Amino acid sequence: MTTPSILAFALGALSIPVAASAADSSRRPITHEDVWLMKRVGAPVPSPDGKWVAYVVASPAYDPKDQTADLWISPSDGSAAPRQLTHGKGSPAGTVWSPDSGKLAFSAKREGDDVSEIYVLDLGHGGDAERVTHLATGARSPAWSPDGASLLFIGDVPPAEVSQTKASMRAYNGFPIRYWDHWLDARKPHLFVQELAGRPEPRDLLAGTRLAATPGYSIPEIEPEDEVHAAWAPDGRSVVFAAMVQRDRTAFAEAPTQLFSVPVSGGEPAPLTEGADSYGSPVFRPDGRALLVTVEKGGDGMIYHVSRVASFPWPFKRSQRRVLTESSDLAVRRFAASQDGGTIYFTAETEGHERLYSVPAEGGGVRALGVPESGCVSELAIGGPTMVADYDSAASPAEVVRVDPGKAALDPLTSFNAARLAGLDLPPIESFTFKSARGRTIQSFLVRPAGFEPGARYPLLVTLHGGPASMWRDSWGIRWNYHLLAAPGYVLVLTNYSGSTGFGEAFGQAIQLDPLKGPGDEINQAADVAIKRYRFIDASRQAAAGASYGGHLANWMEATTTRYRCIISHAGLVNLESQWGTSDFVYNRELMNGGPVWEQGPVWREQNPVRLAGNHFKGTGWVTPILLSVGEKDARVPMNNTIENWSYLQRLQVPSRLLVFPDENHWISRGEDSRAWYGEVQSWLARWLR
Repeated sequence: MTTPSILAFALGALSIPVAASAADSSRRPITHEDVWLMKRVGAPVPSPDGKWVAYVVASPAYDPKDQTADLWISPSDGSAAPRQLTHGKGSPAGTVWSPDSGKLAFSAKREGDDVSEIYVLDLGHGGDAERVTHLATGARSPAWSPDGASLLFIGDVPPAEVSQTKASMRAYNGFPIRYWDHWLDARKPHLFVQELAGRPEPRDLLAGTRLAATPGYSIPEIEPEDEVHAAWAPDGRSVVFAAMVQRDRTAFAEAPTQLFSVPVSGGEPAPLTEGADSYGSPVFRPDGRALLVTVEKGGDGMIYHVSRVASFPWPFKRSQRRVLTESSDLAVRRFAASQDGGTIYFTAETEGHERLYSVPAEGGGVRALGVPESGCVSELAIGGPTMVADYDSAASPAEVVRVDPGKAALDPLTSFNAARLAGLDLPPIESFTFKSARGRTIQSFLVRPAGFEPGARYPLLVTLHGGPASMWRDSWGIRWNYHLLAAPGYVLVLTNYSGSTGFGEAFGQAIQLDPLKGPGDEINQAADVAIKRYRFIDASRQAAAGASYGGHLANWMEATTTRYRCIISHAGLVNLESQWGTSDFVYNRELMNGGPVWEQGPVWREQNPVRLAGNHFKGTGWVTPILLSVGEKDARVPMNNTIENWSYLQRLQVPSRLLVFPDENHWISRGEDSRAWYGEVQSWLARWLR
């Protein structure tokens, strides 16, 4: 395979193929097949010597059994084409290089496996990967020891006493009971060490410990598994890991994640941190003199804090914690230390992008490196002298790039989707800002449809992001692909309302005690500004659509305004009270809304869409035609809220349609389901915006 340079990067300036004009018949609007069948390139993993980069490439299909995901490798200098290492034998996850850059370890569920196991691929000897674990409950998140002789991994351990009942029953004594889309059970994640020579039984480092027996103990679940909350100490004699010990209190209190150290021989873990702050992503500086972690402030009753990079000296001294990005209001997404250990590089969301920054390892000012000007860099990693990342934009899916921070340049190492992208009309997205009625600066993106004609008039689709602690980004999406939504002839406005990330900690906290009205007002104001500023928008034809928190906002629009001809709400709450009582986490909702439900503070009464059903009879709300969709397996915004919404709509005789996806969770992630959902969305918009 060749690597045509569809992307060219220099001095932080990105050059991509110019969007086709209306007269350019060589390009066409994007289709669902284009979006779904694009190759999906995972996080790059550079070898310790910096010469190679490994990554997973998924080849999607509409039939799940035809989908594959395999390991690929590229030379970091771009001197050769990418090379495939595995061939359709289970999806690799958590890929890591051995210290000598000669082997790759990963977890996968391959033919003959009942659960995921750890495999090692020896690049020097060739051949297939070899399974090195045989754990009945599975193994994941491998990490090589400094000498390359052992692998650390996470495995689940069942309780000592197992119920003997033959009943089909789940039993619980505490919170939580579900997470995203699955029921939790009594198994606990433990750290294991597998010695590779002779393959003895793996050693459970937490067996018999008081920590693992604590009811609220858990190691944070990572999605995807490419990020690990454990690291070998430089001398290979102990492991540092992050864990919660108060997860069973999350119905009524915050549960910080703390750092612990455990000997490789096993034994009771020693706590390294304490207090209300949460720590994660431990990694040792290359010189071994410091432990680097992420830290988020806690204990002040606020719903959101930015993640920062902190450094502890090693050997560990708790009192000498230094928060390296303390002076910055940036939320760190991924960080890595330079080869000499003197600089910490990190990416952070800012104003609709994810960009690269640096800070001295011993403390100092944060420096913006100006990469990239458009699009987003993510999944930052460093191996030896080589820095790599993923790069994507609204017009191009993620590809692996080599980063030169000194020159502020990104050099493409892969271009798996170049041929398919070349035939598509994907107009560049545009950014605009305005001052809200409350005096805040609000940023939005505008997306034009394919074949845009300046003299034409286009309906407006106001699109509402979820979270709320997220943001609309100049990045590629599958579940909400901007260009696919715009393709039939709509202009999109995507507003980063108060509560969005990428605009500072105070901005993210601004919706506390104002979860729906404030953001809803800003979204409507953004639509007004766009209509005034872009004369090609037809103000008489407006619609709104959102999912998750965006679905909450869509239902708020249903209850409070008649400006939209139709609304689309996926996985959205309509009743704050039942959402609090049935979601997989609850306490943060109490903080958001100013107290427990039974106190019935102002937010519970005034910003609950179902309590505004009377607006239907006033003609000020609950009258707009609305499309509802939900996954039956969703535990974050359970289906009961959508069913409740449907009952109100039917009682009030509001034109509405309900879509239930039995095999989906919070997201529509199966190919045929996604194609059907997009089809329903486009049919709904066409019906009411015609």
